[in-house]
Amino acid sequence: MARGDGGDAASGARRAALKRLTLAFAAFAPACTVTPTYPPAAPSTGKRTAPTEQGFAASDAAKSDIDMAAEVHARESLASTRLVMEKLYRRNPREWRKGNFASADAALARAYDPQRQFSFPELDNVRGSDAIVLALRSDYRGDRVFAFGVGLASMIFLAYNGKTQFYVTDSLDSQKLYNSARNVEIAAWKLANDRDARGQLLILSNEISGDASNLSFEREFGKIIAYQDVMAQIAAQRTNRMIRRVVQTLATAVFLPI
Repeated sequence: MARGDGGDAASGARRAALKRLTLAFAAFAPACTVTPTYPPAAPSTGKRTAPTEQGFAASDAAKSDIDMAAEVHARESLASTRLVMEKLYRRNPREWRKGNFASADAALARAYDPQRQFSFPELDNVRGSDAIVLALRSDYRGDRVFAFGVGLASMIFLAYNGKTQFYVTDSLDSQKLYNSARNVEIAAWKLANDRDARGQLLILSNEISGDASNLSFEREFGKIIAYQDVMAQIAAQRTNRMIRRVVQTLATAVFLPI
């Protein structure tokens, strides 16, 4: 009998804790913004400042440690995609002019407008790998950097279910995160190798010139891939799911679904 009473007490305690958690989340729900927030471009290599402690926000009470880790990974990944796009405009200034922008900064501001969520009529509202494929089509006449940058950033954005803030009620798909890392590998390879009919690169990125090689794009792509792979492992542990690994040759690889 005592055992049954103990079980009832434990069950009641669990129900009470769940009720408190539900009420807490309901109380803080108004603080959970719907519109995503995008970070500024990541600092260049060697210019990153030391991290600082963040102040406590009311909405933090409705987040687990994994939710906070997901926000950091999403933020750092998107910051790196923005830096890649910024650097591509420096190497390809003709592109923002093709998009009728006043400057590269104006193009970046439009690409990372939170209200748009990476959906633009000039790209037929395609996102992710579809936008990257568009950017690297030999017959494309629009702003290739805009299309590529939007495709890269939205691929990360979609891997996080179109969110930049996470709460206890959210769940992440480890397979999406893993696929996005593989897709970034494919995108980086295509960027460095796809050429037009004259053999010219469609978009200039890495600069190989003897002892003065500039491989900063490769470093940034590597960071994005690492962020996504680590978050995929974290998400897989949380949901106890197995990630289906895909092995492809980059030269013939196809983008994976997200």
